[in-house]
Amino acid sequence: MPTFTLLFVWCFLVQVIQEAVKHDKCVSTKSTAADLVTETDHQVEELIISTLRDKYPSHRFIGEESSAAGEKCFLTDSPTWIIDPIDGTCNFVHSFPMVAVSIGFAVKKELVFGVIYHCFDETLYTARKGHGAFCNGLRLQVSKEKDVSKALILTEIGAKRDPETLKIFSGNIEKLLKAHAHGIRVIGSSTLALCQVASGAADAYYQFGLHCWDIAAAAIIIREAGGSVVDTSGGPLDLMSRRVVAAGTMEMATYIVQQLQEIDYERDDHQAH
Repeated sequence: MPTFTLLFVWCFLVQVIQEAVKHDKCVSTKSTAADLVTETDHQVEELIISTLRDKYPSHRFIGEESSAAGEKCFLTDSPTWIIDPIDGTCNFVHSFPMVAVSIGFAVKKELVFGVIYHCFDETLYTARKGHGAFCNGLRLQVSKEKDVSKALILTEIGAKRDPETLKIFSGNIEKLLKAHAHGIRVIGSSTLALCQVASGAADAYYQFGLHCWDIAAAAIIIREAGGSVVDTSGGPLDLMSRRVVAAGTMEMATYIVQQLQEIDYERDDHQAH
């Protein structure tokens, strides 16, 4: 199983991240001033890809930092690893301990399994298609809440911070608060927020502006925990669309879809079209 190869390198990866968070970081920006990257992001991604490529030389790889460096980002029918070496880079830069490594695996464009490791909480989320979802070996089960007035909802703001985007982002939150949601939370890590939906700690999550490496592992973990993951249009999830709604129930996901105003982001696979 590929999962064993991943578990073999976790310990070293976590040591690298936990040690690096104690020291000054060399921080650069990518698409915007809020889109950060550090030398540790590159180091972790290179280690993951090199380890997996040695064992699976015919497989494809989509990595956050290699894509930012110009490698084309698109799904084919080939077995493909989808990697976020440090999800929550801004958190990592500020030593805010909501940081994760996320690896999803797709075959014929279908997600087969996912692994997410919370680097500072020592929690390992795993799922394999048809075999359930687990956190440190304990089976995960989503919330069955259907009523938004009893819901805790998570979201994140993407990298765009122009006035129109901020207006829509705030407006979407306002709509859900006016519907008397118990609360809206932003924790700075899409993958860990989605894991809260899988565990039943949160009832739903939505976002515009995340990437395929933020969604891939978490999507199968939520589905295997009994939840729903859809496009913000209400249709099937499109990994490359940079938008998602996830919830414990389809009723909750549908309600949130109906409230949201779209924020436009360029697709991850725009270079392939």
